[in-house]
Amino acid sequence: MDLKEIPRVSNITKEAFLKNYFKPQLPVVIENCIEDWPAYSKWDFEYMRKVAGDRTVPLYDDRPVHSKDGFNEPHATMKMSDYIDLLQKEPTRYRIFLWNILKEVPSLQQDFKYPDFGLKLMKGLPMLFFGGEDSFTFMHYDIDLANIFHFHFVGNKEVILFPQSENRYLYKVPHSLITHESIDFANPNFKKWPALRHASGYKTQLKHGEVLYMPEGYWHYMRYITPGFSMSLRAIARNPKNLGKAFYNVLFMRYYDNLMRKIKGQEWIDWKNEQAIIRTNRRQD
Repeated sequence: MDLKEIPRVSNITKEAFLKNYFKPQLPVVIENCIEDWPAYSKWDFEYMRKVAGDRTVPLYDDRPVHSKDGFNEPHATMKMSDYIDLLQKEPTRYRIFLWNILKEVPSLQQDFKYPDFGLKLMKGLPMLFFGGEDSFTFMHYDIDLANIFHFHFVGNKEVILFPQSENRYLYKVPHSLITHESIDFANPNFKKWPALRHASGYKTQLKHGEVLYMPEGYWHYMRYITPGFSMSLRAIARNPKNLGKAFYNVLFMRYYDNLMRKIKGQEWIDWKNEQAIIRTNRRQD
């Protein structure tokens, strides 16, 4: 894969961000954007244990999608305090995915601000993400194809991004938001997945206090090198094509996929995975 390092800036003005990254839809890491937030110095595992330890949290791992799984249905649940104990004790595949802090721990909103990047951020959807050492997300893009600002707080995280223009090389699963789950994007097998050699994307590693901007609809794979957590804020897609895809995904695709799982069961999942390979290889001919 042709992976360029994501550009980095120490800080950035709204005007420079809009001109150099939002309008051309290019990713960027902002290294010193949130040092004035209380969260910059307060948010660590012990603080989360203190403010949210009694909350029951949804957990996800890297098991393949099964027909019995609902859309974004968690694989397990656990008290946050127990989960943090697990993160600090040993490697675990369990992750927290899309945990809405306004709903679960409203007081956390006092610890951060909504930065002015020139985009209207969705203030009702600040989401937290946690992961254990070497846990990862499958390569995917978000259902609403939003502009995403990913604020990293604890640990080190590896990130690989691809724009939607690379779909033909990524073994995208039809009627889904993911690529074929057998692909290890941290160490891809090009003999098994030859089209990946032609994919052009971006990579970086995030550390405490850094902010990653992911443009509309970008595919993203994230692996926790060490246990850690991040928060994402999002702004609605501006490109009409992406906005149309977002409405299709939310209003039709996910319901159609769930219906087919109920009707055909695992046969539907297996067919989709086969089609990801067949369709990608066909595009290379």
